[in-house]
Amino acid sequence: MKVILTKDVKGQGKKGDVVNVSDGYARNYLFPNKLAIEASNKNLNEVKAKKAADARRKKEELEQAKLLAKKISDVEVLVRAKSGDQGKLFGSITSKDIADAALKQHKLKIDRKKIVLTEPIKSLGSFSLEVKVYPDVSASLNVKVIEE
Repeated sequence: MKVILTKDVKGQGKKGDVVNVSDGYARNYLFPNKLAIEASNKNLNEVKAKKAADARRKKEELEQAKLLAKKISDVEVLVRAKSGDQGKLFGSITSKDIADAALKQHKLKIDRKKIVLTEPIKSLGSFSLEVKVYPDVSASLNVKVIEE
């Protein structure tokens, strides 16, 4: 019997896959637990339409991410901090500080978790940081730390 999986089923496939299973397995386990539906023409067409809509949505999100990455690469964020002798900061600049400064100065909403800081910034100067906007889309953000 051909069924369409509505959830991932170990040993059978992932959500949305059309698989061939025994009649008893489908009737006694998959259907009662709402893990699959029968692969009728109507259901197959619904699954195709849903996959097409998901693909369109992902393509749209990717385009938006590329635009955001271009905007991020074109700006420089200024962060003010108190510093002592030889340009050492009191404390450090975190990804939250950078995200807040980007929002205030350029109205760019960047998730602080997507800013890649290998180590906290503890001195004055210019830094180039990576921002992971979307899977496989990243941008280079220029951050300049100046004395307050």
